[in-house]
Amino acid sequence: MEVSFEKKLRDWLSDAERVVIAGIGNPIRMDDFVGVKIVRDLLGKVSGKVLLVECETVPESFVQQIADFKPSHVLLIDAAVMGLEAGECRLVKPERLRVFPAISTHMLPLRVFCEYLAKTVGAKIALLLIEPKNTDFGEGLSGEVKASAERIVKFLLSVLP
Repeated sequence: MEVSFEKKLRDWLSDAERVVIAGIGNPIRMDDFVGVKIVRDLLGKVSGKVLLVECETVPESFVQQIADFKPSHVLLIDAAVMGLEAGECRLVKPERLRVFPAISTHMLPLRVFCEYLAKTVGAKIALLLIEPKNTDFGEGLSGEVKASAERIVKFLLSVLP
């Protein structure tokens, strides 16, 4: 039986002291923007032990800001085509990301970014990946992905330090 992403995320955050939540995505590629949308929806609702970062398509530009916060945990939230139903989520460790050239909205492959971040920051790193329905040019999330984003925001607010 597949363990829910909520259970995995709750367990992963169980010893969290300082958490960075980094939203990744392109604002003009519909569901690809879900990571940033979740971060925006958390603004003003989390404690000072949580740093929210809107990375958009260049998470590598925020390494110093993340390192300066001295987090125990870094959660990257992004849309990813995984062959699931639209809006389904998976918590993934960076080493499980495949290393191969793929069509991506990111300048640097996420696995490379995660490896660099792990060496630089020394925090536990995980990715919360959400299956998009539509990544065509445009704005706004599909209904399935929007519902998933709302569920994630509510859940994060219940488990963050």
